[in-house]
Amino acid sequence: MAEKTGITKAYRKDGSLYYRASITYNGKHISLGSYTIPEEGTRAYMEAYHILNGSRCSIPDYPDHSALSFTKFVILVNLRNNGIYIKTPIYLYSDYFLYYLRPDHALKFDKDDLFFYSSHTIQQKGGYLFVCHYGSQYGILSRYGIHQFSVAGRDYIFANGDNRDYRYENIKILNHYMGVTEEQHQGKTVYTASIHVKGKHIIGRYSTEEDAAIAYNKAADILKKKGYKKNFIQNYISNLSAKEYAERYQSIRISEGLNGE
Repeated sequence: MAEKTGITKAYRKDGSLYYRASITYNGKHISLGSYTIPEEGTRAYMEAYHILNGSRCSIPDYPDHSALSFTKFVILVNLRNNGIYIKTPIYLYSDYFLYYLRPDHALKFDKDDLFFYSSHTIQQKGGYLFVCHYGSQYGILSRYGIHQFSVAGRDYIFANGDNRDYRYENIKILNHYMGVTEEQHQGKTVYTASIHVKGKHIIGRYSTEEDAAIAYNKAADILKKKGYKKNFIQNYISNLSAKEYAERYQSIRISEGLNGE
């Protein structure tokens, strides 16, 4: 039985006392958080009650000293306005949704991604955005086929110029493979393969992306045989059979400085 509105006592494994705050809305029991003092739990309950029952606050209105976490605040505003409980900081629109990292910073996604992001929390280290999935970290760009070391503006672009708009129609991949860059050389479109070995080393220029990607793999294999410890990520060319890949691998010429021939 709650001693104060919306809170109950609980005990940790070490026997210490804390307070759980929760609220029920349209039959849905919602945990609001854990607090060391009952007054904070009560304040969280009252804030949640006002969000769900009458207050027209929006997500940018999140108060600096709220007893609710920002994630809970977004969840409650979305529940109030859209009638759907989602456990991550998502706000739904008719044909897309916003995933809020901060009150002034939201990422836009297609509805097709709702199931994934409703069960995966986006985290950020510097400019790197990722989720944890089955114990591993995955950059959110990997869902578009963009590898971890890709550079915005060189390997991919946001078509409308908004680098927070992750709808599929807005992500344009320019370079699909590791170590491959599309360039203009002597008036022609070429694909330059390069690899970092004490600085950038040009492997060669090729007429197709696939040949440049295979050249990168070949260069990485040679460097590993020479004793380089760097973990070079290999390109996977899905439209080639194993036999076709092997034939092109053997025939592709790369920089003699790497070949050692």
